[in-house]
Amino acid sequence: QVQVVEAGGGLVQAGGALRLSCTVSGLTFGDYAMAWFRQSPGNDREGVSCITGSGGRTYFSESVQGRFNVSRDNAKNTLYLQMNDLKPEDTAMYYCAAWRYDYCSGSWWTTYGYNYWGQGTQVTVSS
Repeated sequence: QVQVVEAGGGLVQAGGALRLSCTVSGLTFGDYAMAWFRQSPGNDREGVSCITGSGGRTYFSESVQGRFNVSRDNAKNTLYLQMNDLKPEDTAMYYCAAWRYDYCSGSWWTTYGYNYWGQGTQVTVSS
């Protein structure tokens, strides 16, 4: 049984920071590339970041490049998203997803093909 659980969301003022985590069980974590997505009401789910199974390569959407960092601790089966200089437009439900291969797909920012998803954690940034 695979379980994917996000945590760390909350309410923060613009310019602040949050650190999200995603713990995964029931699979060989290091064999899976992992990605963060976010979705606001009425909008499509959009890719935020992707990290390879080893953590050696990372990718970010243009909207968060330079502000967010992604990392993973394979010994703890945990994925992280460090969110800095938060803006009101970052407000969304944030999800983590697992991809059966250890590399980030050429279309990692799309939801298609991800094998497992978490339940999401809400991030709200006030102005």
